[in-house]
Amino acid sequence: MNLQAHHIEIIGYCAAFLTTLAFLPQAIQSWRTRDVSGISLGMYSLFTAGVGLWLVYGLIIEKWPLILANMLTFALALSILILKIRYTSNFIKNKNPKQKKI
Repeated sequence: MNLQAHHIEIIGYCAAFLTTLAFLPQAIQSWRTRDVSGISLGMYSLFTAGVGLWLVYGLIIEKWPLILANMLTFALALSILILKIRYTSNFIKNKNPKQKKI
């Protein structure tokens, strides 16, 4: 690998590290508080699907910065999405306890 390609690879790893690290505070706060009321289900669904596709793309072209960053970001985003779905459905159930099941 030449020096220029090495520098480009370093830029990729730095970008991957920073964008992945950006999701850690949201994930930690969501896990601790179980409060996901401020998170859009639609946005997080689309985002998680997009990150999953970036991961597949990285695997296909065999680029480790894409693979590592998107693997971790996908795991964090998916965990937040699961919390959102779980706690949104619990909120709906608790809000309408007298609603009859069909």
